[in-house]
Amino acid sequence: MSATAFPPGMRLHHAFGATAARVPARTALVCGEQRVSYGELDAQVHGLAGALADAGIGAGDRVVLFMEAGVEFAVAMHAVWRRGAVLVPVSALTKADKLAWLLADTEASALLTQAPLAPAWRPAVARTPGLRAVWRAGGDAADAAPPVRPWPGAARQSPPEPPIAPDDLAALIYTSGTTGTPKGVMLTHASMGAAWRSVQAYLQWREDDVIGLALPPAFSYGLYHLIMGLGAGLTLVLERQAAFPAKLLQRLAAERVTVFPGVPTLFAALLQQDLSRHDLSALRMLTNAAAPLAPAHLQRLRAALPQARFFAMYGLTECARASYLPPDELDRHPGSVGRGMPFQTHWLADEQGRPLPHGATGELVVCGAHVMTGYWRRPDETAARLRPGPRPGERVLHTGDLFRSDAEGYLHFVGRTDDIIKSRGEKVSPVEVEHAICRLPEVLDAAVVGVPDEALGQAIHAHVRLRPGASLAERDVIRFCLAHLESHMAPQRVHFVDALPVTDSGKVRRASLTDPSFPNRTPP
Repeated sequence: MSATAFPPGMRLHHAFGATAARVPARTALVCGEQRVSYGELDAQVHGLAGALADAGIGAGDRVVLFMEAGVEFAVAMHAVWRRGAVLVPVSALTKADKLAWLLADTEASALLTQAPLAPAWRPAVARTPGLRAVWRAGGDAADAAPPVRPWPGAARQSPPEPPIAPDDLAALIYTSGTTGTPKGVMLTHASMGAAWRSVQAYLQWREDDVIGLALPPAFSYGLYHLIMGLGAGLTLVLERQAAFPAKLLQRLAAERVTVFPGVPTLFAALLQQDLSRHDLSALRMLTNAAAPLAPAHLQRLRAALPQARFFAMYGLTECARASYLPPDELDRHPGSVGRGMPFQTHWLADEQGRPLPHGATGELVVCGAHVMTGYWRRPDETAARLRPGPRPGERVLHTGDLFRSDAEGYLHFVGRTDDIIKSRGEKVSPVEVEHAICRLPEVLDAAVVGVPDEALGQAIHAHVRLRPGASLAERDVIRFCLAHLESHMAPQRVHFVDALPVTDSGKVRRASLTDPSFPNRTPP
């Protein structure tokens, strides 16, 4: 039975509440040794919502969730929405200075966190006098002192929720900061619900699906899986062991996971393992977003998991998703991320914003109900991204991402406009070079950047991570690229690295690769 899509006009937490009332005994979340039913989860939501109400947290208040993936995160998310407040999810890896900045930037009224994260949140709270209260899960309740409060218990009911309109702000999701200072993306109940409807329209999750979620819920890709899965009555297995691929695979097998979303860095880590040693026969769907998956990695995944359908997707925080490629089109359109999502319009535009025909390369422009309303208190950046559309009063999202379309309109990611390398007078897509390097059997993954060069403008430098025990020389990589790419796209230098720098959401942080302090091994 296909899972229910999000009905227009509904608020995000209402979908979860209706599901909890319909299937209270069904397992909602599995996290480590914890197994929580929908009824139990709903009671915990009511308990926290009541505590928030007692502290005066209500409509429009920003509430920061600084938490590990787990039951408390799911409870906090729905309790915040039950109070009509605005969810601000923050990565559990965030340090004190950045957390203090986020609390100040959002003018947060409350912080929901966990005892083990105290080394970051205690100094941040001390620098944020405007906070009304801090709720801390775990630890000794007797140690809590204002403004810190112990985590409340479950309750049958919470106070009546305030009026919440579809266009009220539901979340501020901060961008990962790969291209500068993070910005708070403003999303409403209506826009997040519209994204839910579009994604469910093509993924067609079933009520008996089990989602293996190793993605951090503080970022859009992971957060939407938590929202949609709990709203539709699925079981979610929250796994914090993504850094330990063998343990993650053991959990996927033990819980008979059927749906597994990933990002290229996560899939690359899993491909280091012998997948045949784990019973992954229940897996019926794999999805990829955040960045395009190298075709060589995709081929290996499909060979190892032939029963699983693979959806290549493209998305960004500002609109959740923008395109997907149906699994039966993978071979006809290798490397593509599809032709757009249901219920949206999109096109490629030139540097003057004019629409381009199929076959051209340009910036992706997206129009639909799932698009953000803007960046939190950043009118100039909002105006740069949300511009007038073809219809009166319409604003469309200029993504800042370059794509090439083929004759049928299928999109191929070229790169962020900020990442494009200009070498020898030519524009070079770092993604295209990376995917070529990943075809080498010795390579686990790669990242390519441009480095200032007096003669070339920018010299192409490749940072390559090899498979355990593999050996490769700089000249081998350069020769391979010269044989498979245009000559101006071949790297001038190849650096071998033990790890690529990534954001908390799993994206490669290219700016770190150009930092002289980044540890590269001397090429053989």
